[in-house]
Amino acid sequence: MGFFEQIHEHEQVVVCNDPNTGLKAIIAIHNTTLGPATGGCRMYPYRSFEDALDDVLRLSKGMTYKCAAADVDFGGGKSVIIGDPAKDKSPELFRSFGRFVESLNGRFYTGTDMGTTPEDFVHAMKETNCIIGLPKEYGGGGDSSVPTSIGVLYGIQATNEFVSGSSGLGNQTYAIQGLGKVGLKVAEQLLEKGADLYVTELNERAITKLVDYGKSIGNPSIRVVSSNDIYGVEADVFVPCAIGGVLNDETLDMLKVKAVVGSANNQLKEERHCAALQEKGIVYAPDYIVNAGGLIQVADELYGVNQERVLQKTKAIYDSLMEIFIVSENDSVSTVEAANRFCEQKLAARKAGNSFFARKVPPKWQIKH
Repeated sequence: MGFFEQIHEHEQVVVCNDPNTGLKAIIAIHNTTLGPATGGCRMYPYRSFEDALDDVLRLSKGMTYKCAAADVDFGGGKSVIIGDPAKDKSPELFRSFGRFVESLNGRFYTGTDMGTTPEDFVHAMKETNCIIGLPKEYGGGGDSSVPTSIGVLYGIQATNEFVSGSSGLGNQTYAIQGLGKVGLKVAEQLLEKGADLYVTELNERAITKLVDYGKSIGNPSIRVVSSNDIYGVEADVFVPCAIGGVLNDETLDMLKVKAVVGSANNQLKEERHCAALQEKGIVYAPDYIVNAGGLIQVADELYGVNQERVLQKTKAIYDSLMEIFIVSENDSVSTVEAANRFCEQKLAARKAGNSFFARKVPPKWQIKH
């Protein structure tokens, strides 16, 4: 596949290279119909440039839909830095990245994602104002994993309501994949509600922290399983909070749950896997609806930090999911197709509005020759 065929859905792809700092990055702008593109910056030791490009293209397209679903005035974009976040970070690298962002003249806003932290972007903001998701002491909204985890819980409540008629979080068993910034918060709040958990996580400290927390609140019902075994446990809900592509031809046959609701991006290896889940009687909550809490917070920063406003907007995740589940059931389409339709209709309506003004040219007699 040629490069332009690969990026044909995207407006702009920028390759960033700075030998002086070791920066190798890609910025992908998918769609700016709703406003300037926004999306986090991921740092990961990709095996090849092609892998990094594929990831940033998929993620940026997902951000377009996420922005439309969350009703924020931004379009979809994403950036990736090729490198090991444990070894390759430096203040100079992020300042260099900030200069590349600034060169886009406000078309792209970015901040933390997997492998990066808000503190990394304190360096980047010295070169550009197009940084969001900053720490509170630098005028930002703080830890965006907080509203993200709250949104995941609203997503689980909506899914439980659709599946069983009760939105309660307790008296259920959850299989949580990943105890990172979001997954750990989701797990702790589920324990507070009296839930039983299966968890898998490579970081032993995160497991220890969760186990200790469970004991401290009187709910030690946590069983740790291997990364592969998490797919086969008998639970009510599978909660993927780590990497993408975990719902694929191999794992679908292993699942023994009623629903999938999690914070990970691009959980489906391909969109057809959503229909395959429904054939198995498993309800899938589209990830870009469920994990929109963090986006809502960072987008809201540009209007002035207001935590109450963010939490109020995050509550809408429950209603959005319920609407998607009902449309999916009534129209006999997958939940992903129902969610995509919702977002595409919003994009089309905004584009039509923009086109109306763009077509409004002056009469010939007003044109000065």
